[in-house]
Amino acid sequence: MRFYKTIFTSIIILISTLTGVAYSNQIDTLKKSVWQKIDNKTELLQNVNKKIWSFAEIGLEETESSNLLIDVLTKNGFSVKKDIANMPTAFMARYGKGKTKIGILAEYDALPGISQSHNPFEEPGPNKKAGHACGHSVFGVGSLAAALAIKELIEEKKIDGTITLYGTPAEETGIGKVYMLKDNYFKDEDVIFSWHPFDQTAVSYNETKALVNVKFVFKGTAAHSSVSPWRGKSALDAVELMTNGVNFMREHIKPDARIHYIITKGGDQPNVVPPEAEVWFYIRANKFSDLEDYFIWVKDIAEAAAKMSRTKLDDIIIQSEVHEKISFRYLSELMQENLETIGPPIWSEEELEFARVTQRNFLSKETYLQIKDLPALYNKINPLRQDPYPATASTDIADISWFVPTGGVGIASYGYNIPIHSWPVVAATGTTIGTKALIVAAKAIAATSIDLYQNEKMLEKVKSSWKESRGDAPFKTLIPKKQMAPERIN
Repeated sequence: MRFYKTIFTSIIILISTLTGVAYSNQIDTLKKSVWQKIDNKTELLQNVNKKIWSFAEIGLEETESSNLLIDVLTKNGFSVKKDIANMPTAFMARYGKGKTKIGILAEYDALPGISQSHNPFEEPGPNKKAGHACGHSVFGVGSLAAALAIKELIEEKKIDGTITLYGTPAEETGIGKVYMLKDNYFKDEDVIFSWHPFDQTAVSYNETKALVNVKFVFKGTAAHSSVSPWRGKSALDAVELMTNGVNFMREHIKPDARIHYIITKGGDQPNVVPPEAEVWFYIRANKFSDLEDYFIWVKDIAEAAAKMSRTKLDDIIIQSEVHEKISFRYLSELMQENLETIGPPIWSEEELEFARVTQRNFLSKETYLQIKDLPALYNKINPLRQDPYPATASTDIADISWFVPTGGVGIASYGYNIPIHSWPVVAATGTTIGTKALIVAAKAIAATSIDLYQNEKMLEKVKSSWKESRGDAPFKTLIPKKQMAPERIN
């Protein structure tokens, strides 16, 4: 009897092993299929990127960019909902009716004041007023590529699920996703994926800073600056007093906090006491609770500045506000495994030389000499960190991470050690360097999506890991409840 039990147990183990191998082979086949589908779209993706790169439309004005993405999605069978959350350039494109729902984020807004050509030296580009210095042209197209390839697998009945591409405008001001979330978009997804151009290739296991994007408007009284200045009340004085107060405040906030501002309105000409002035602040902190405190403090300073200048604090316009990102390791581990299987972008000699020239033309001599013997374009994948990378920047993706498990990757898309928001980023992402990067990003997103479509236990572990990191802290916001997205940023 013991002999037969041993045989039976061995058979069960063998069957389980063979079943596991067969399942693994099936997943590998699906991933290879989706990667090939992405490769087959290289020409389309390159053309779409070139166009969006040339449009270089700033936040909430990405009309041609969003229309182009919508056109491609519509032609490929997606059901598209346009003009959502009071933003004409926001959209949602969905395909499939399967149980597991995966969303992918697309961004496509450019930055004002950083126009650049395809050349590796500083030179204005097609749009003289803006450029994709954060690489959002490739961001949007890489996300498009992943969505199109996954859609084809669903259409071929090789996987069962729902795929949604979200067109999210105005990331640079933290507006798009925040107001879409206020209108309850994203919340029905099981997982959300995104990616971002970077100078290295790594999984985006990182923290981000909470931020409030706010304008303070002061009203005074106009008068002739020489004939009767005593009859005037300078709104610009209020702005300057406020900014001085905030600069004294800096000593007493945590080291992780950041406060920066520009004066967007300071009068029309020197011989008129300015009757109106406006200052635009970004206030950041690693935790939303600290951000709340700093915002109240800055507001108190604004009110005091109005009293000192005998003007009026006429308006406080909170354009947007984002939270810190909820980071958790398990989804990052899945993405790391897929990214390592795919490998980093493989660069040609011409692409390496292009990036090298941008480094020489942009970096200081001292910095360039430190990196000149390293590859000009990153050619490896960073290991997954044990703990999230500390917060430096802010993103409206973070708000989504409070409601849905969110993961992503950063892919080398421009010269190593080149800072984001600079002209070399624009130059590189408009070339084949950007195309190769977006293809790797699309493959990583698509492969990890396949894991979750096909493995319910894996998906449940993603959700439980996220819930553990998320905790039960309430989601609070500084944005008035009924406030809609602004029509324009400035």
